[in-house]
Parts: sequence; C-alpha cells; structure tokens
Amino acid sequence: MKFNDELTLLLKARYPIIYINTIEEDRVEFVIRKHLKNKLNRSIYSWDFVDGYTNNPNNEGFGKRNPLQALELIERLTAETPAVFLLKDFNRFLNDISISRKLKNISRVLKLQPKTIIIIGSDLNIPNELQDLITLLQFELPLENEIDQELTRLIKSLNIEVDSELFESLIRACQGLSLERIRRVLSKIIATYKTINNDSISILLSEKKQIISQTEILEYWSVNEKITNIGGVPNLKDWLKKRKTSFGIQASNYGLPTPRGLLLVGIQGTGKSLTAKAIANEWQLPLLKLDVGKLFGGIVGESESRLRQMINVAETLSPCILWIDEIDKAFNNNDSRGDSGTSNRVLATFISWLSEKTKPVFVVATANNVDVLPLEIIRKGRFDEIFFLDLPQKQEREQIFKIHIQEFRPNTWKSFDYDKLAELSNLFSGAEIRQSIVEAMYHAFYEEREFTTDDICEALQELIPLAQLENTQMLKLQSWASSGRIRLASSKSNKVK
Repeated sequence: MKFNDELTLLLKARYPIIYINTIEEDRVEFVIRKHLKNKLNRSIYSWDFVDGYTNNPNNEGFGKRNPLQALELIERLTAETPAVFLLKDFNRFLNDISISRKLKNISRVLKLQPKTIIIIGSDLNIPNELQDLITLLQFELPLENEIDQELTRLIKSLNIEVDSELFESLIRACQGLSLERIRRVLSKIIATYKTINNDSISILLSEKKQIISQTEILEYWSVNEKITNIGGVPNLKDWLKKRKTSFGIQASNYGLPTPRGLLLVGIQGTGKSLTAKAIANEWQLPLLKLDVGKLFGGIVGESESRLRQMINVAETLSPCILWIDEIDKAFNNNDSRGDSGTSNRVLATFISWLSEKTKPVFVVATANNVDVLPLEIIRKGRFDEIFFLDLPQKQEREQIFKIHIQEFRPNTWKSFDYDKLAELSNLFSGAEIRQSIVEAMYHAFYEEREFTTDDICEALQELIPLAQLENTQMLKLQSWASSGRIRLASSKSNKVK
C-alpha cells in the first residue's frame, strides 16, 4: 500500500499516534500537507523543540522548549476541530515519565475525536509502555518517478541537455539517496564538471559511500575492472551482457523482473571475485562487499540484528551489487559452531530474504567448495543462475596472458609468443598465470633488462599450480559441474588428470 493511502486509512480509523521513521523531515511534511489538502479537510499544526508551533499565527511559538506543553495544545482545541499534529524529533522525549503518561491520557481522547499525533523522527525509539498506542508508518526514500521529476526540474532549471541513456543512469544512481542529498550532489557535479555527463555517475556513487561508511558490516568498493578484463568464460559474459540494462525504467515498463543474483562456484583463482567487481563497473552500480566475519557477533541476537542492518542498508542503496565472497565459509553445512543455533537462524533469515526480496539488490556470491553449502542456498529460486568457473582452456589462457601482459606492457605486448605460453600453462588458473608474469618481471628486473617470453616460461616451470596440489578436490568439483546441475561459464571443461 502506498504511503498516502495508508496514511488516509489510519487517519480515518482514528489511530491516535503515528510514528514516521525518516531522515527526510521536510519531504514527509510536504507530502502530508499536500495529501491532506487534496484528500482530507484537516488543519496541520507543526511543532519542534526550538521554535514550538509554527505556521499558525494563533499559536506561534507555543510549546517552545516544552514538549509537555506541546501536547497540551491538543487538548485546548475543540473536539470538533479535525487536526493533525506534526511533532518533530518528539521520539527523544518518549522515555520521560510525564510525556509517556500524558500521551496515554490524550490517546483516550484522540480515539473519540478527529485528531491525530504524527511523530517524525530519524531514530526508532519507542518505549515498551507506548508500543501498543503508537503505529509505525513507513516512508520510503524517493522512488523512480519522484527522482525522475526532481532531475527533470533541476536539469531544466540549469538549461542542460542530457540524453535519455544518461538520464536513466542518473535515476538509477540516485536511488537510495534523499531528495535533499540528490540536490546537493548535483550541485557538486555542476561545480566540478560545469555540466552533467557520464563522469557524474562516479560522484553519485561516492555519495552513497558516505552512507555505507556508517556500518562496519558492509564495505564500499570503488572498481575499475571491466568485463573485457576477464579472460574466457563466454557463457557467463553473454549472460551478464543480456542483463546489463535490466535495472532501468524501460525494463520495468516492459514487465521484466529485476535480476536476483548469481552464485559463482569454482577453483580458486579463476576470476570469481574479479567478475563481481566487473559487474558493478559494467552495470554502473555501487558494489557493497559483505564482511562475513563481522556478521557473527558474540552477543545473543547480535548476529541476526547485524544481518537485518546489512539488508536494510543494501535495500536503501538499491539498485546495487551485494558481493558475498566465499559464502561457503559463512554458511558451512559441516561446521558445528556450537553457537546455540545462531548460524542456522542467520542462514534462515538470509535465505528468506534471497527468495522474497523485492528491492533491486543483485547478489553475487562466490564459493570454492560447493559440498559444504546447505542445499537451501543452491536450490533454484535463491539465485537466477549458478555458474561453474573451471580452469581456463588453452584458448582462454592465451587470452588471459594477453590481458595481463598488455596491462604491464601496453606498447610491446604483441611481441610475446602467446601460443607457447598457453601450451606451457595447462592447469594454471588466471591468478596463477598473472603470478607467473610477475615472477618473470622480478627476474628480468634483477638482471636489469626487459622480460621476455622465455622468462615467463621459466616462471611457469617453477610454479606448481593449485590443481596439482589439490587434485582430488578439483576432480570432485569438475565432476559435480559436468553432472548438469550447474551451468558452465566456459563452453568446455579443462579436465584435471
């Protein structure tokens, strides 16, 4: 139900006290005033601790620095006068015994009269004795249509031309910010670039970083990786390419459901974490990394509270990418923590959210060992798709060598023998291929010369790939992937022998 509809219903049903938990004090007051003017014939009295009642000449300044007196005005008005009392930051006084008692007394009267108290506060703070009297009403951050209207107004006032694709990206980047914050950051963009262009997106995303920094559970990652930086995995790249624009207004109008998430399973060093970073950069969405170690707290109930906090922040900043690295270590089916069922409760809450979330939070989870993952996580419906990232094939290894050497030597990368390097690097992961290049560079730098193909070949012969050290685990993973229960990121599998 929309905010205006729910507010109307509560007012007509004569709910005595409504609590709106929001940081957008001005916006919620504007929405309430506009709605009551159009739909309900009620006077509005606005109070705050410093100025008392305002916007009403008969009671100007009444109740200044006196919250108890602010409540007395409600009793002074005649019983037939329909009214709404907006009490800002009044939640800070609810623990006072005199305020608490006064609210209880007034509530009996309010149930019989067309009067309602609306408390507006940025913190949710309701004492136990008042919980039965107070009704919470959610006031969401601006939706797409509100951001659209605000951006249109601001761009028009600045007399700037913005194409439709950039405009849609701006709307997406602004989601999760208050209207006031959107206005401030657009002023910052104009001051920086003198216009609004594609570079503006990075400033909007950095603004969201300010919100994330308030929690220790999530970490904001600034990323520059591109999908083209990932060698091989054509099936995965194609899947991601088709969903790049699925968070926009056009996709919503088309009736297309927002992508839910992706589980990447595979051998260490095959590019799972790199893929999470590349998705965020390619889709121009903020990347939030969940620190699983900080999720589990020592106090009873703290872990569940931290998970709910994580979900709340992620949904507030949506659309976004939520990266959960090595999820198999967080929810280990064989791990008996002896934590009185905390991990099971956290898992149940997390799985429930994965299935039922409506906000555009795209979850990218990575796992090295699928055997220990609970079946509830890998069951269809939690993630849109589960991809297996295997050891790169020869052609993919050649591509990976080109990507990394071009990064180190952008002017001379074509002089290397990539066919030879790909042949010698069988069973090497992408991370191990990069390490072989770094080893070759160290060797050549020590000898005060440029590194060559032969230096990399020598490094490849000295390095022992993980696939040889953990042969059994690799075979087990590949066997599970080839069973058809998971989608292959590459066309073929590079079998460990």
